Amino acid sequence: MSRMRTIARRTFLIGSAAIVGGVAFGTYQYRKPSPNPLIAGQGEAALNPFVFIDQQGVTLIAPRAEMGQGVRTTWAALIAEELDVELDAVTVLHGPPAKAYYNSALLGEVLPNKGYDISAFQHGLAEVIGVAGKFIDMQVTGGSSSMRDGFTRMREAGATARETLKQAAADRLGVDRETLSTKSGQVIAPDGQTIPYADLAEAAALIDPPTVTLRDPAKWRLLGRNQPRVDMAGKVTGTAQYGIDTRLDGMKFATLRINPKLGGDMASFDATQAEKMPGVEKVIDLGNGIAVVASNTWLAIQAAEAVEIVWQKAPYPPETDGIFARINDAFDDDPNSTMREEGDAETVPEGATMLQATYRVPFLAHATMEPMNATALYTGEALELWSGNQAPIFTQKTCAEAAGLEQEAVTLHTPYLGGGYGRRGELDFSVYATKVALAMQGVPVQVTWSREEDMRHDFYRPGALARFRGAVKDGKAVMLDGQIAAPSTSQQAMFRWLGLSPGGPDKSHVDGAFNQPYAIPNYRIRGYLADLDVPIGFWRSVAASFNGFFHDTFLDEMAIAAGRDPLEFRLELMREEHAASAGTLEAVREMSGWTGQTPDGVGRGVGYTYSFGTPVAQVIEVVQEPDGIRIAKAWIACDVGLALDPGTIEAQMIGGMIYGLSAACFGEISFADGEVEQFNFPDYDALRMHNTPVTEVRVLEASKYMGGVGEPGTPPAMPALGNALFDLTGKRARELPLSKSFDLLM
Repeated sequence: MSRMRTIARRTFLIGSAAIVGGVAFGTYQYRKPSPNPLIAGQGEAALNPFVFIDQQGVTLIAPRAEMGQGVRTTWAALIAEELDVELDAVTVLHGPPAKAYYNSALLGEVLPNKGYDISAFQHGLAEVIGVAGKFIDMQVTGGSSSMRDGFTRMREAGATARETLKQAAADRLGVDRETLSTKSGQVIAPDGQTIPYADLAEAAALIDPPTVTLRDPAKWRLLGRNQPRVDMAGKVTGTAQYGIDTRLDGMKFATLRINPKLGGDMASFDATQAEKMPGVEKVIDLGNGIAVVASNTWLAIQAAEAVEIVWQKAPYPPETDGIFARINDAFDDDPNSTMREEGDAETVPEGATMLQATYRVPFLAHATMEPMNATALYTGEALELWSGNQAPIFTQKTCAEAAGLEQEAVTLHTPYLGGGYGRRGELDFSVYATKVALAMQGVPVQVTWSREEDMRHDFYRPGALARFRGAVKDGKAVMLDGQIAAPSTSQQAMFRWLGLSPGGPDKSHVDGAFNQPYAIPNYRIRGYLADLDVPIGFWRSVAASFNGFFHDTFLDEMAIAAGRDPLEFRLELMREEHAASAGTLEAVREMSGWTGQTPDGVGRGVGYTYSFGTPVAQVIEVVQEPDGIRIAKAWIACDVGLALDPGTIEAQMIGGMIYGLSAACFGEISFADGEVEQFNFPDYDALRMHNTPVTEVRVLEASKYMGGVGEPGTPPAMPALGNALFDLTGKRARELPLSKSFDLLM
């Protein structure tokens, strides 16, 4: 119990941390560390924004949200490796909104390179650009960037804390710091005397941190090895606290009904029947819908359904066909980007065989297992918010604006996220909770969305269309010309975050297509942005999720047209272009025993996508059974450059693949009369245990730079499955979901 009280106290401490200082300009301010937001009391020391020490031990502050990807464990390992503490001896908490916790890796992605071809100069330039993230509040979990962001910063935080503690011990003992060593949270003197870090914390907090040298990886104890998840015990025992688990004295419960014609307002509502229901506290007008506050969530949901509402129309075509017609119209405009243009992709080489194909993928929901929720308490002078979010500063700032408060008057707690995939980078669920709290001053209110409200009010992965032309000659690809049309995720999402949309070529729109490492002499990829007001947002692997399907399926079609084995066809194009990518294909060939020949009733397909700095190859095997086609086996090879925790990487690759396969098989958001037609998981299914493949993963480390992990496993899953179905049935998959065209085992 004392340990739980300690963790609760520390949680309060971190949640109430102060933001110090403002934005300053100039080279010095650009490079200097951001202010430390942690508050230390008597007997405590906040040695830097990431390490907090008191008499109960060491607390490590993870500035990235834990939503199942293992980020807290590996961030903690990065610090603990240099600080000389064990993972089971520390508490890990999410940091408060603070510039010190900016993501240094995201902004570097704007550079116009393919990623796999990045030079040392470009890599260094990306790191410099990334520092600008603290000026635009980029404390964001996303883009498979957490380890790239934290790899150096966290080790430096641990090393700096270690050497500062050693200096405090040296001053106490009257010896030189270099004569001291550390182990298991203690400083060790030459005579064997030990001093716990906790006894040195207050003195260390008064010392200017010395310059440090990071340890040789050959001496790592934790990094590069499988580590037990620091969140494992809480999640296994059910004691882990998610946003939806928040409970406060006197708390009330609320839910929403927002216009299902997305973006439309509310013409009128009649809450007479709802207000008569025992336990209903209040019905709140939100402008585009209503919130009902009650004594419990189920009652609030029932009462919300009893409210009679007249909705106004949506600002987009009301039917799915009309929406895709608008996307198709984008091809009539000039391209927004031509991120790759090599050779002549207009003219089919003489003597070559030409082929062309069109592809279509639907809008997709995030479908997080924990529905959207947030808890808020408004006192009239301050707002306290409990929200499982991926963007703390943006959340804090936007909720402050909604409440008419200064940003510093908003205290934000970020608990575990029950799934994010980009959805919890949005601000809407926190803002709705703020608005409800404003109407219930002095009373904490938890706003929980019904699953139906959640599914039908997402910021969806956009639907997309593609037109591909290609040519093969003498068994080789000699031309590839791809055109991709969809609304821009980046423009919508960045406008919601920053109040402005980025201009110029939208690199992320064609990610997974323009940056594939194939040496095709005539190679062009163009992106077209559709003018469409359907709300869209970042979805796991973003545009690579559909571009991987388009590009790699077409490569498979080219291989068949060339009379070549699909895996060897890709490998031949890739070997001289990017050796690490070729290594992933060679690995899945070996792992799966790929021969290019499959017996009757069995189909195999290969898929490959480079995204988020990581090449990933997959082989999927499907089997025809009496009840349908079953996805039987899968092999995955990825090259992450440096594997900080191979077990976590393996888990993320499998999870990303399953997410992609679920979308490929069943995922679709469609529209009728302006409303989303899918309400719940029976309408938006996913793979189950019986149709999830037995999977083997191999983690490689040949890439020059570290790549991402959370998202790259998703894009190649979709074409690999489609290509396997072609091998089994002879029918080419050019549209998703596959359940519309194939008899898949449900």
